[in-house]
Amino acid sequence: MISSQIISPVLSSDLSTVVEKIQNKERINNKEALILYNEAPLPLLGFLANEIRERKHGDITYFNKNIHIEPTNICVFDCKFCAYSRKLSKKSEAWEFTQEEMIKQILDHEDQDITEVHIVGGVHPKMGLDYFVSLITEVKKVKPNLHVKAFTAVELEYMCRKAKLSYKEGLQILKDAGQDSLPGGGAEIFDKEIRDKICKDKCTSEQWLEIHETAHNIGMPSNATILYGHYETDKILIDHLDSLRKLQDKTKGFNAFIPLKFRNGNNQMSHIKEGSVINDLRFFAFSRIYLDNFQHIKAYWPMIGKKTAQNLLAFGVNDIDGTIHDTTKIYSMAGVEDQNPTMSPEEIVYLINSVGRKAVERDTVYNIIREY
Repeated sequence: MISSQIISPVLSSDLSTVVEKIQNKERINNKEALILYNEAPLPLLGFLANEIRERKHGDITYFNKNIHIEPTNICVFDCKFCAYSRKLSKKSEAWEFTQEEMIKQILDHEDQDITEVHIVGGVHPKMGLDYFVSLITEVKKVKPNLHVKAFTAVELEYMCRKAKLSYKEGLQILKDAGQDSLPGGGAEIFDKEIRDKICKDKCTSEQWLEIHETAHNIGMPSNATILYGHYETDKILIDHLDSLRKLQDKTKGFNAFIPLKFRNGNNQMSHIKEGSVINDLRFFAFSRIYLDNFQHIKAYWPMIGKKTAQNLLAFGVNDIDGTIHDTTKIYSMAGVEDQNPTMSPEEIVYLINSVGRKAVERDTVYNIIREY
């Protein structure tokens, strides 16, 4: 506990009250969250976030052995922050993997004991629900125990709309085919004005939340995300987290929260300066404090960078994702520092253990596979 003698000369009375509430394990409201976000110095945010992290997980930091399959980067939508997608008219800059090619990507990693395949890509007008049911069925034929984490709410909304099915019907069909969970992508920012500005034509915030709630209700867990560091304000960030916290209260279906940093390379928002590492540390720590009903806060290292991910282990983060095996292009095409995102298990263990944390391999739903 931070003593009042230490706080009172430095912090305002309002902030001191918020800090005391956090340390008493009480939930902060949005007004208090604004005070914390705007007034708390970074060391204090880090201290509070780390205290919560260690209360929940001790020194454990999770990772898994996974690969990404990106079926295509052809997309019907026009997200201004995206450096990845291409229209059908620009096929020379695009790819469309066949199902056979995607299955081969899995089999090519057979000797690496992967436990998860993450399937997300562009929203292709000819790759619908039936296509992906067939793909998942084939994945399960060759690797029955491989966890299939697939399709953002953006992809799912389009699939269900094209198939003229409800979200529940579409998700149940995918679950019956072998899909195990949903990733968290496509949330971007829930504020309507900014969402209209950066990704107006894809699923709404309400649809994103409804799809994840529906998945939780039929027994498919998911992750949650936010895209931060562009046009948003502090209040808009907190409102986004508030929507996630309320849904988690209702369903308890989110595995992890993953803040995704806006990257300005090769997209229609390149004029916006990227946020600093200090801003990253602040937001991750704040998220750990505010999202009191989320067990796990993940730093997705291919996006945030290995060094920053390592630093974040002192700011509330207890998961850094997985081995990836150089199978994603979403962030490398946006100019992130690591253009070939892959780490061996040994490299991940070293990254974690070298800052005094304990590396633990997990499966997708946080069952422990191996402790290092």
